[in-house]
Amino acid sequence: MRCPAALRRPARVLFSLKLSRQPSWSRNTRIVHSLWMVAGGWSLWPKSAPDRNRITRNLFYQNNPGSGILDSMILSLSVRVAESFSNKRKSAIPLEELARIAAGAGYDALCMRASVVGVHSPAGTAARVKGTVSEHGLIISMVTADFPVPENSAEGPNSLRRITPSLDLAEALGADLIRICMKKEEDIVHARRAADEARERGIRLAHQSHTRSLFETVEGSVAVLKEVGRPNFGIIYEPANLALCGQPYGEATLRAFQPWLFNVYLQNHTPEPDGLQPMDTWTRGKVMSTLRPLDAPGGIDFAAIFDGLRAIGYDGCVTMHQAFGGDMTPAEATRRTATFLGGLMK
Repeated sequence: MRCPAALRRPARVLFSLKLSRQPSWSRNTRIVHSLWMVAGGWSLWPKSAPDRNRITRNLFYQNNPGSGILDSMILSLSVRVAESFSNKRKSAIPLEELARIAAGAGYDALCMRASVVGVHSPAGTAARVKGTVSEHGLIISMVTADFPVPENSAEGPNSLRRITPSLDLAEALGADLIRICMKKEEDIVHARRAADEARERGIRLAHQSHTRSLFETVEGSVAVLKEVGRPNFGIIYEPANLALCGQPYGEATLRAFQPWLFNVYLQNHTPEPDGLQPMDTWTRGKVMSTLRPLDAPGGIDFAAIFDGLRAIGYDGCVTMHQAFGGDMTPAEATRRTATFLGGLMK
């Protein structure tokens, strides 16, 4: 009789047991997680994104049984709400205040970015951030571990070549999803290697639908996802960037992305000839655009998006991912978008 696969990988079992001692996890969650890992763990990683999202939800979110998140979409707030549109390196308000506002508005999670904590942060910062988030009854839905990734700069893909610091940060924050960046075909092989290392630690990687990346178009995104070919590598569906690139973002697109759909980002940013915000794309060149409040009329058809999400049975995170700058305070933006998205999620 052979020893279970996980027991032949001591480091993985130790990591499993460490996760199982998370103070915010219920006793049942800890037991299920430990038994699942001993039975084979990540070698049994499911092949479909819905099943992968379901495992994550059951293992990580059972500590909030009254929130309803185990049988519905999870409402997440990106800390980008406290950043300016052009400067992704500074947050306008302390995390303690943002977490309090988010919890009071009805959010289940925060999507963490390097403006709050990243691979550059001093030792101990991640533990303090996790503690602050947990104290307000929230979880961390995803981590963007450095500045070049959200800035979509030429240095964005570099973290794929050395993914360990990002994995360490995600582990310290109790998150199982990391946003990455890919801009060239040569990034694909590094994405495979990074995903393999991440899989050893029970962590997923995902790329956002984004201008000036390998994920500008629906067809191109699916092609890259297939070429990377790792069960813990997926996509963050973001309709605004798809719209800027002249791509459809309705139910058909969601169905195309469904096998790899790990997260949903929402912002009300649309191409308009008389818009004031120029955006550079590879598929359409420079595109003029308008950034509206999430709940403002016009722009992205959010009702159609949620109809599509329900049609494909999506039950992962829906993340408000918009920077409001001086248009409104982070507190007002957080409350208004929670009310707006909460109504659409019903």
